[in-house]
Amino acid sequence: MFKKLGQAIVAASLIATPMIATSAQAQRRDVTTTTTVKQRPNGTVVRKTTVSRQPAYRNWRQGQRFDRRYAANYRVVDYRQYRRANLYAPGRGQQWVRSGRDAVLIAGNGTILRVIRRAF
Repeated sequence: MFKKLGQAIVAASLIATPMIATSAQAQRRDVTTTTTVKQRPNGTVVRKTTVSRQPAYRNWRQGQRFDRRYAANYRVVDYRQYRRANLYAPGRGQQWVRSGRDAVLIAGNGTILRVIRRAF
């Protein structure tokens, strides 16, 4: 009985391993490293640049929890300066924030109350 149970566990782990690897690849960020070497009269200059790109856009939905770590171009917005974008005065404990080109109204606990697409 234990032998069959052990074989079943090994078979299940072999089947699950490619699925886990696929989801890890989907979450991976694009990282580009560039090394530039220049020969100067006074010595060699080596410049190393690392660029880490995250997914450029996030679809926010009403009722979700807003986390500014996942917001592209995050900043708090003064609604009076953006009346043309249909931003209205937020209620008590609420604020408008910018995430990419979207305006998002969030409550004090981080819940998304309203999303205005392409407001900026």
